Amino acid sequence: MEAFLSSLVSVAFHGVAFGMILYVISVGLSVTMGLMGFTNLAHGVFAMAGGYILVSSLARFQIPFPLALFLSFALVALASVVLERLLYSRLYGASELEQVLFTIGLIFMSVAVARLIYGTLQQPVLLPDYLKGQFSLLGRDFPAYRVFLIAFSGAMIAALWFGVERTIWGAMVRAAVDNRAMAQSIGINTKRLFTITFAIGSGLAGLGGALGADIVAIQPTYPFEQLVYFLIVVSVGGLGSLRGPFVAALLIGITDTACKYWLPEVGAFFIYAATIGLLLWRPAGLFGRRA
Repeated sequence: MEAFLSSLVSVAFHGVAFGMILYVISVGLSVTMGLMGFTNLAHGVFAMAGGYILVSSLARFQIPFPLALFLSFALVALASVVLERLLYSRLYGASELEQVLFTIGLIFMSVAVARLIYGTLQQPVLLPDYLKGQFSLLGRDFPAYRVFLIAFSGAMIAALWFGVERTIWGAMVRAAVDNRAMAQSIGINTKRLFTITFAIGSGLAGLGGALGADIVAIQPTYPFEQLVYFLIVVSVGGLGSLRGPFVAALLIGITDTACKYWLPEVGAFFIYAATIGLLLWRPAGLFGRRA
């Protein structure tokens, strides 16, 4: 019994850490898809870019870890502004098929570029000494970096929720999500709002990819391999919602970890089956708006 409880705590801990990373990466996709109505399957490219910026900053340039995290957010956000203005904005009124084909094309291009620069192997993460080892809590030892992930991601999520729920920018985002035409009629510059929101969402993806580089391998195939998890978080949680993807990310993180630990032969099949069943029950997701 004691061994089972110990494994239960371990699964829950590592599952929450994985779920936090999923949420930080996926929340931007949820908001931008809900706000812009743009089917952006290339969201994982920004997460991969953030991971590569982190590992390069640490290994090649010996940049301090906190600064490397900031660069992962800032550089990805800036690059996303260029992409949004030059490419994405041209397809806002296009069909979903055209948007899907465009973003899939971006994934193939990013995979080729990443393979050309970094090769095909997984990139190691050189964590600082203070994030290595174990952290004692309530008589148990937990990996220090996983504890940092949970605490840091929790603080980020709280700041994001405050920004969306308690600031003027957040009020404009919520207004545009609920009724874009009405938001424009009262003077909200939705074009600029789209650009800022897209940059923040992409920057969060880059930061999430950097934070999770020690959990989710950073390699050229990252955007394809992790795409299904990001889409599950968004679809199960509900488009345009902050609370929904958070609940979905935690459920998926814990369930995926539990399946890999206790039922490795099942793999991710249970998650896919549960996702299909839930979406048949609630097509708009757990917290999505019903049509």
